[in-house]
Amino acid sequence: QVQLVESGGGSVQVGGSLRLSCAASGATNRSYSMGWFRQAPGKEREGVAGILGDGYTDYVDSVKGRFTIYKDNAKNILSLQMNSLKPEDTATYYCAAVCTDRRTAGRRTTCYEYKYWGQGTQVTVSS
Repeated sequence: QVQLVESGGGSVQVGGSLRLSCAASGATNRSYSMGWFRQAPGKEREGVAGILGDGYTDYVDSVKGRFTIYKDNAKNILSLQMNSLKPEDTATYYCAAVCTDRRTAGRRTTCYEYKYWGQGTQVTVSS
């Protein structure tokens, strides 16, 4: 069992930055994948970024170049640095761990589903 607790959400203006953190506890293991998802009101959940146990990272096209996912294995903390934020980034962001649906297409590997989820943290970007 893995417990995940997100923090760092808040309100920011367009172009601003936020850093989300996710503290993992329980049966933590540096080899498992972790990721960030988001869900805006009335929209489906969307995978934002993922990091595999070997350090490979994957991002949805809309955040590439703006967001960076990082995992501190020593502290069991997953982070998401979000820069140049846009109104369309407004959503509840969820941390997830232990990939259960991993797919590779060409050079890209994406995890579409995870076993453990955090409670979410709200990010609001206003113009």
